[in-house]
Amino acid sequence: MSVSTQSLSSQGRFGSEQAEAREAVYRLAAVVFDYPLEETLDALQQGRLQTALDLALQTTGDESWPVLNVSESLQELEVGYTATFIHGKRGKPRVPLVASAYAHLIGGLTPGSFMLNVQAFYSNFGLKAAVGDEGLQDEPDHLVAMLEFCALLCFLEKQALELDKDAAPYRRAQRDFLVRYLIPFLQAVRAGYAKESHHGLDSNLAHLLEILPSWAYSQKQALETMVGAYAKETSKIASSHSASQSMWD
Repeated sequence: MSVSTQSLSSQGRFGSEQAEAREAVYRLAAVVFDYPLEETLDALQQGRLQTALDLALQTTGDESWPVLNVSESLQELEVGYTATFIHGKRGKPRVPLVASAYAHLIGGLTPGSFMLNVQAFYSNFGLKAAVGDEGLQDEPDHLVAMLEFCALLCFLEKQALELDKDAAPYRRAQRDFLVRYLIPFLQAVRAGYAKESHHGLDSNLAHLLEILPSWAYSQKQALETMVGAYAKETSKIASSHSASQSMWD
């Protein structure tokens, strides 16, 4: 094997490791910001979730995860979550986890039109909203849905690198989605929480809420070094007919 071939192989392995770490952060964040389950509490109390986040964050160049208090019971975890993200004045959440609830994010569109735009982005990868137990489609602009979509893009990037295929379309898609949707949304949620941080949200959820916008921005910058800066006028979303699963299933 030549020196240049070894260098390319090394770069491919590094890129694959970075994509896998990014995927892990997105998937773990999706678990954290979904409605609390007993399994989530167990992972927090046993430290498994924090350890996984620590490894993934440090692999992507971020700081280590601190030791924080964990909710003592599922009820405590649920109360903090619902009081922060579901309940509020006049039936509106104090800190909404759907992007269309933030007027400055939808740019004059109706919430429905904004959600259609987000769904159109997903549709380029053959994704569609899953139908929940109530017979209704999940909200495409929910934070969990957006995080899972970014995780999928990272998985497709890693898969392409491991197969020696072009990963640039998936990197451009990540960059564009971060700029257009996820980073502004995460910043809005963090700003909202800063005003409503006294409702008992688990310390680990609160910490992730605090660091995730800056982490996502640093990932956007790293992607731009690989595929160029985001340009609204010329941006194209990659299409992948092979990724035809529902990200909510």
